[in-house]
Amino acid sequence: MTQDTKAAMSDLGGCQIEATLQLLDGKWKGVILHHLLKDEVLRFNEIVKRLPSITHRMLSKQLREMEVAGLVARTVYPVVPPRVDYSLTPLGRSLEPVIQALGRWGQENLVAVEGAALKPSESPNGSAAIMRSAA
Repeated sequence: MTQDTKAAMSDLGGCQIEATLQLLDGKWKGVILHHLLKDEVLRFNEIVKRLPSITHRMLSKQLREMEVAGLVARTVYPVVPPRVDYSLTPLGRSLEPVIQALGRWGQENLVAVEGAALKPSESPNGSAAIMRSAA
C-alpha cells in the first residue's frame, strides 16, 4: 500500500470500506478492472473499443489514478508508433473476488434497482426501496 493510500485511509478515520471505495471511485474503474481481469493485458485502444462511450481523456485519467494507487501496471515499449500495455498488479488482481461479487449482485438485482429508479413516487426512497424490491 502506498503512502498516499495510507494517508487517505487515515483521513477517512481508518475505515477500510471507505478507503476501498475511494480506490474504486470513478464511473469506469470497475469496468476497466473487469476487462483487465478477463484479458490480463490490454492496450489503450483495446480498452477504448470495449468502452465506446468513454473519452480518451477520461480513460487516461482513470488508468493513471489506478496506476498511482498500485492497481494497474503501465508498460511502455520504445517502438514507433508508441505501444503501451496495461495489466493488473498483484494488488489489482486481488480485487477479483470484489469485482465478481459486484457482477453477481448486479445480475441478480439490477432489474429491481432499475424498477425502483423508474417509479420513485410509488416506492420508498433510498436503500429501503432497493431492498424491498429485491426481496
